[in-house]
Amino acid sequence: MIRIPQVRVVDEEGAQLGVMPTPEALAMAQERGLDLVEVAPMAAPPVVKFLDFGQYKYELTKREKEAKRRQRSVTFKEVRLSPKIGTGDFDTKVHRAIEFLEDGDRIKVTVRFRGRELTHPELGRNMLTRFTDRIKEHGVAERAPLLEGKSMHLTVASLHKPKEHEPAARPARTADETAPAAPEAPVRPAATSANGAEAPAAAATPAKPAAQATGPAEPVAAKTAEPVGARATSTPAASAPTKKTEPPVPQAPAATGE
Repeated sequence: MIRIPQVRVVDEEGAQLGVMPTPEALAMAQERGLDLVEVAPMAAPPVVKFLDFGQYKYELTKREKEAKRRQRSVTFKEVRLSPKIGTGDFDTKVHRAIEFLEDGDRIKVTVRFRGRELTHPELGRNMLTRFTDRIKEHGVAERAPLLEGKSMHLTVASLHKPKEHEPAARPARTADETAPAAPEAPVRPAATSANGAEAPAAAATPAKPAAQATGPAEPVAAKTAEPVGARATSTPAASAPTKKTEPPVPQAPAATGE
């Protein structure tokens, strides 16, 4: 992408190689396994350097992120006064303005007039002059007080550098905090005898196995799970067949010899 016919070449170690045609500089960069990057396009002739362009972009992005993390934008604060403000309130406003200036912020000092106070703008101007004298060690007024409508204000720039706010590191959790607490075993109260003395705890007896149960085992009917939503139907129980009895056949009387 370098369209300039001649460039001033700097190698990867920062040594000057002089002015040479661009194709020759590109061939030298390819022999070294590097890229030819234009680092000063406004120079005459432009300055190019042998370097790894991917690594260069990575380091540039890393520096930008670091600078963005450390920078702090200067905010604009406002301090409001009135011509009839008391001495204690005036001192409080001054201390508050000094705190803003120590943080590197700019402040706008405003005096608001009410009613007939607007006919005496010199009161607000004198107050702003006294205010700037109290904070002159921390800030400087950028311009003279200006009356706009019913308020007079001026802007003060800070003489301190903006403070850098580093992100707070999260405290590491200890092993005791991360491990779950083991459940405590229940404490069985000690048995007491009739005379009030504690009796020794009875030894646990093993449970009787099911195989030693006396009596014949009754068969357990197997239960089948029915599908959910199926309508329950009742089937008549199968009854045992009944035996049909016939009436007795009368027998004829025996024949006699008479």
